[in-house]
Amino acid sequence: MSEDMQFPDKDTREEKRVFLRCISYGLVLVLLLWFVKLIEIIINEKLSFLGVYPQSLKGLPGIFFSPLIHGDFSHLISNSLPLFILTAILFYFYRKLGFRIFILTWLIGNIWLWTIGRESYHIGASGVIYGLAAFLFVSGIIRRHPRLMAISLLIAFLYGGMVWGILPLQEGVSWEGHLTGMLAGILLAVFFRKEGPQRKVYDWELEDEDEEEEQFGGKTLEEWDEYFDKKSEKPKQADKQGTKFKYIYKPDPDKRKSGGD
Repeated sequence: MSEDMQFPDKDTREEKRVFLRCISYGLVLVLLLWFVKLIEIIINEKLSFLGVYPQSLKGLPGIFFSPLIHGDFSHLISNSLPLFILTAILFYFYRKLGFRIFILTWLIGNIWLWTIGRESYHIGASGVIYGLAAFLFVSGIIRRHPRLMAISLLIAFLYGGMVWGILPLQEGVSWEGHLTGMLAGILLAVFFRKEGPQRKVYDWELEDEDEEEEQFGGKTLEEWDEYFDKKSEKPKQADKQGTKFKYIYKPDPDKRKSGGD
């Protein structure tokens, strides 16, 4: 078999399967949003009552269902592409954390929205979008992983303007949902910073640490600080004990003689 006819190796095929699976997650989620909108059209009734209504029992179901509901097709279209892209990126680069991050972003953001939002029905997937974008951006910076930092730059380039959405600048827009979603994403990026993909530590970095230890007599700066602190404590303890003087009386021999005459 010629080189041109060779099949891709096992790792390449597995990577392609993972990539296609991650794309399918985003696609299924977007199709679900459109399916819900189709149901609204068929039954000729708005499902806005399934949104988050803050500080009210009737608004609790919205914590689970509000991201699936959209006011009109313009609202749905504007959320579909970002949700698809961010979901696919999340599941591709954070394979073991993907489902946890997605579900927690969804729930935490909506719980906070239910707590601080205005008295109105809040609907749409914008909060989830803000949460995923914030997680991907902050997580890449914290981990200092080259590929993840590249994703952070991509997020900043594509969705940097989203930051204005957390301010009450536009009437009829749930800026509280955007804000709580973003905060949820940042919180999760910090909380899960030690799980998932990590930056590779190179040998030359370890060598630099060894050289620093040799430079300081086999001790780190912190160890030397502790050593000198202990040294400085000893004189202080001696001062507290005080200085003792011993007096010895010795009579003058000349005076003794004169006293005897």
